[in-house]
Formats: sequence, structure tokens, C-alpha cells
Amino acid sequence: MGLATFPRGIHPHDAKEITRDKPIRRLPFAPYLVLFLSQHIGKPSKAIVREGQRVRRGEKIAEADGFVSVPLYASATGTVKAVTRSLNFDGKMADAIVIEPDPGSPQELQGHKRRDPESLTSKEVVRGVQEMGMVGLGGAAFPTHVKLTPPKGKKVETLIINGCECEPYLTSDHRVMVERPEFVLLGARLLAKALDAQRAIVAVESNKPEALAALRAAPGADKVEIRELQTKYPQGAEKMLTKALLNKEIPSGGLPADIGVLVSNVATAAEIGDLLPEGRGLIERVVTVTGKGVTRPGNYLVPLGTPLDFLLESVGFSGKAKQVIFGGPMMGKTVVFLETPTAKGLTGIVVMDDEELSTHGEALPCIRCGECVRSCPMGLNPSRLGIFARSSQYEGMRENYHLLDCFECGCCSYVCPSEIPLVQLFRTAKSVLRKSDAMAKAK
Repeated sequence: MGLATFPRGIHPHDAKEITRDKPIRRLPFAPYLVLFLSQHIGKPSKAIVREGQRVRRGEKIAEADGFVSVPLYASATGTVKAVTRSLNFDGKMADAIVIEPDPGSPQELQGHKRRDPESLTSKEVVRGVQEMGMVGLGGAAFPTHVKLTPPKGKKVETLIINGCECEPYLTSDHRVMVERPEFVLLGARLLAKALDAQRAIVAVESNKPEALAALRAAPGADKVEIRELQTKYPQGAEKMLTKALLNKEIPSGGLPADIGVLVSNVATAAEIGDLLPEGRGLIERVVTVTGKGVTRPGNYLVPLGTPLDFLLESVGFSGKAKQVIFGGPMMGKTVVFLETPTAKGLTGIVVMDDEELSTHGEALPCIRCGECVRSCPMGLNPSRLGIFARSSQYEGMRENYHLLDCFECGCCSYVCPSEIPLVQLFRTAKSVLRKSDAMAKAK
């Protein structure tokens, strides 16, 4: 019997050899930090500091503004230079707090009273997770305490910690599992306690033997299932993980809680295991910086709000990048503003040169080869969806071909011999449908 996995999917070159064996290193503090008030899905945090105010590293600078919101903490000791608006990576303006770190400061964390994690109740864990400003660190940045509060009538029986990290180039989760396995397992147990889940599974792909070994040897390994899965993209997606591990399918338009499951990223679990017992907030995270456009690729512990240009200079940016991507090359977003700051949901920065990113010509007509259908993990028909999209038949895409079940993994675009930008077409279609629905609702 082979290792468990899901149907279809692809096997792109993962390029993880660039940083897989690079230990986590701390990045220096930038001359200024820009902390967006919206680093999560939901309502932005509400600033509680003013220009000119002195703040300490780890001090709360913005509070949650409602249930689907989380607080924000200073990632460095220094002075608040402004509460203003700043450009995000996509070129859009967003509210932010700008801090100028003290030159030469030891940047010590302010003291906190440690709590015994074993004595915490489920409600205390949920409250603590919100108070620490925790969001999903796998990229979605959904507030974790909201995920820990399932809809009424839903009971989570199984917690899945996603350590697959199937996205090419990225290795930050891998290094967290190798170097901090005890926090991963403690975080998994705390999350399971918050949910009163009977089962906790840490899922790791077979191309990470060092991570599997570290987890299995760490304290608490006997209280959590550690499962090895076949290496395949996009194994880390919620629907793929539940299918591979439990042979259960999340219903169309539904949530994992509908089948008694909750999925959380391994970095999220590690930070909860580390910070929650200490009563500290999230102020930094591990980010993979990789690609042939930098001379010192690696996995770096980066203070939140670090400007991208400073970060790239620190790792030997050649200045000849063809493209800079936040996240991985399959599902990441292209950066259009090189001074944009890092945020909680940032897993990696891929700096590609001409050699890595070939220049494509115009898309050719679909040849009906069926490669996209054979690769789509959701079992959709990307070819037909693409044909509908190019003729602006967006409603037909939703009603007849289940467009909204597409989570934009990029498998179809990757395998298409005609180089049709299918994912971009689907994103446009979804955007048009959202606007249409909003207008109809407003009438």
C-alpha cells in the first residue's frame, strides 16, 4: 500500500533544495516598520497609540474591533512616527502604524507571566488565541479564534495540522517542524483542547523526512498522530487533506466543520504552542526568502512590518528580478510595490530571474487535450470554464460548471500546453459575480 493522497493533482519541480537545509536566522530590524491594521480577514484592528508615543516590543498598539478581528502588537521598541495610510503589495492604500525602532536597542520583550498550558480551559485557550493576535499563518490569515468557534450545531471531532507545505520553493514550515517540533505538538494539543476534539493529526509530506523524524522524537509525540502523506500538489489544501487523511469530502460551498474537521497550519500551531503559555502577542514570523534573484536565500525570522526593500537588501537582492512573489509561485501574488511591509500571512518571498521565469507569448486556442481536467484536484472542467470565461458567460460558469468550487491552485494553468491563463480568467469571473451579487443585494 502506498502513502495516502488525494485524486489527481500535479508534481511540479519544488525548488525546495535552495532553502530546505537553511536554519532559521533572525533578520535585523529595519530603520522603520509599517504595521497594517488589517493583516487578517475581517474587520481591521483599531489603533490605540498616537504619533510620538513610545512603545515597547510586544506592547499592544491596536485592539480587536469586533469578533472577527484581532489585536496588533509592536514588533520593536521605538517611537510611533505616524498613524497613517500606506501602500500595500498590490498598490492599494491601507491604514497602518509606522514605528521607528530605537537604534542600538537590545529589543528585549516586556515581561509576561507564564501560564501552565495544561491548566488552561478550552475557553481560556480561545480567548488567549484571539488576544495574541493569531491568524492562520499559511497565507489565508483568517482569525484563528473564529475557526475555533464552530457554527452552532457543528462539532469538530478531528483537528488536522497541515505540515505538507506543498507549494514550490517554500520551506519555512519545514524548518519550523525541524527546529521547533515541541511547540508544534503543544500547539496542536492546545487547539484540540479548545475544540474538545478527540483526535489531532499532524500531516507531513514524504519529501520532509527530517521534519517527520523531529516531530516523532519530540516531547508529546505520543499524544498526537503524525501521518506521512504522498508528495503531491496541492496536498495542503483543506479539501485535499481531509480526503487524503479521512477519505471524507467537504461539501460544495461548505466548511470542514460540516464533516467534523478543522484544519490549521503548522506554523500557526507552533506560534500558539510558543506564545500562548507566555501570554505574548504575535510580532514576528518565519519567512522563506528564495529564488535566483537573491544571493543569500534562506528562512528568516522577520519582524512584522519590515519593508520588502530592506529585507531584500539584507539577503543580497541582485536588483535583476523578473518577478517578486508574495507566497509561492503557484498561488502567490505578484508584488507591484517594493517598499511594501511584511504581514502575518506572508509565508515566503520568491525572487525570480529571467532563467526561472520564462517569457510566454500569447495564449493559443484550447486543443481539448484534457490535461487540465486530469490535473484538477476538485474534479472540475477548467477547459469548459475557460471557454465560458472568455465569452463572459460568468453565470453559466457558476451554475453549470461549479466555478466557486475552484480554489485557484493553478494546476490547470501549469499543465496547459496552450498557456491559457485559466486561473486569471477564473479570478476575473469570480470578481464580476461578486460585484453582481452585491449590486443585486443592494437593490
